[in-house]
Amino acid sequence: MYRMKAKGFTLIELMIVVAIIGIIAAIAYPSYQEQVKSTRRGDAQGALMSFGSAMERYYTQNGSYLGADGGTNPITTTATSPPASLFPDEAPLDGNTKYYDLYIYDLKANSYVLRAVPKGAQAGDGFLQLSSTGARAWDKNNASGIESGEDTWSK
Repeated sequence: MYRMKAKGFTLIELMIVVAIIGIIAAIAYPSYQEQVKSTRRGDAQGALMSFGSAMERYYTQNGSYLGADGGTNPITTTATSPPASLFPDEAPLDGNTKYYDLYIYDLKANSYVLRAVPKGAQAGDGFLQLSSTGARAWDKNNASGIESGEDTWSK
């Protein structure tokens, strides 16, 4: 008599496949999340560069950076949002969800420091900083200040 051979997968084979997929997902997802954060950080870096260009245009038109914040006095280590006439106060500049607040942090007649402070899903990533000299910094360890080794935007 002819016997039919069973076709298909056993439960153990299916469980092994599910376990392998789970392991791959556990490794890939954190890497994906870090890439998303890095992309958002790149958008903020671009926004800071554009903000710096707006500050330079202001200086060219007025002979001083003072007043770029809408006031008349220098700012020393105080985060002040830029007026809408100078530059947007959030990044990324396009799209709906904003992940950084943009600030003029230190403002004098001949110098400035700009900051992009993370918020929302990007919170905890540390602020980005750009000075009028072109110096860049990133508070990588999110310690609320620029420390040794944090004088770059790269990892």
